Amino acid sequence: MTTTTPNPATVLRTAFQKSVANYWNTNQQDPVNLRLGEIDDLYHHHYGLGEYDPSVLAGPEETRDERIIKEMHRLETAQADVLLDQLGDIRPEHRLLDAGSGRGGTSIMANARFGCEIDGVSISEYQVGFANDQAEERGVADRVRFHFRNMLDTGLETGSRRAIWTNETTMYVDLHQAFGEFSRLLEFGGRYVCITGCYNDITGGPSRAVSQIDQHYICNIHPRSEYFKALAANNLVPISVVDLTADTIPYWELRAKSSVATGIEDPFLTAYKEGSFHYLMIVADKI
Repeated sequence: MTTTTPNPATVLRTAFQKSVANYWNTNQQDPVNLRLGEIDDLYHHHYGLGEYDPSVLAGPEETRDERIIKEMHRLETAQADVLLDQLGDIRPEHRLLDAGSGRGGTSIMANARFGCEIDGVSISEYQVGFANDQAEERGVADRVRFHFRNMLDTGLETGSRRAIWTNETTMYVDLHQAFGEFSRLLEFGGRYVCITGCYNDITGGPSRAVSQIDQHYICNIHPRSEYFKALAANNLVPISVVDLTADTIPYWELRAKSSVATGIEDPFLTAYKEGSFHYLMIVADKI
């Protein structure tokens, strides 16, 4: 698979996909991602896990926001580590896929940990270029490559991947199509790890807070049950399901106190605390 830029019409096949790509292509200077990544040149496009250090809110007022930003970045890097912990026995000869790779932070972390080859795919041409520049600057571009491709049709070889992950990206795709593609790409016994927000089926539909999140990010948050239906239909058998909701609330509480708050913090906190929205990690094996 090459990094040659294909015709956008072959990658962005629906009006929804085009709107999502446009959102990420035009939000290039979003401080939520950039200011955090500038701390160590590891740029993420996901949220954080774990308790924050309350001392960041104390001390000199003039450096308070700087401390908060640094702590938020620590929490989002911790989230990526939790995901990578679930990939299983990954060796340097294995090949992995980061489906919806953003600015590439988790892929770069995976290569540093495992020494293996990783392909990332994104429908944002800007994100792909940014991530490839990061890999080049770190001297790993020969093993970590990012491509302007659709995760529903990657063009990668059947059975070529030992592991695949999605980190807060499945709300942009049809789950049955995505998991069908991942099942095709995984070798027998290969591992799929998904961290995602999903709405609680018991509520009967997306709550007002969940709908606000959908509108803000131009996404389509799925019900919890749909994940397990789509996995089962595509020979992906869950071996672990972890509710991370309580672990992500501190991140959102800290972010609400930061200079990079966007106003979406309140809907996230409301949805999590009222139980209409869950933050799950699903680990499944290909059979």
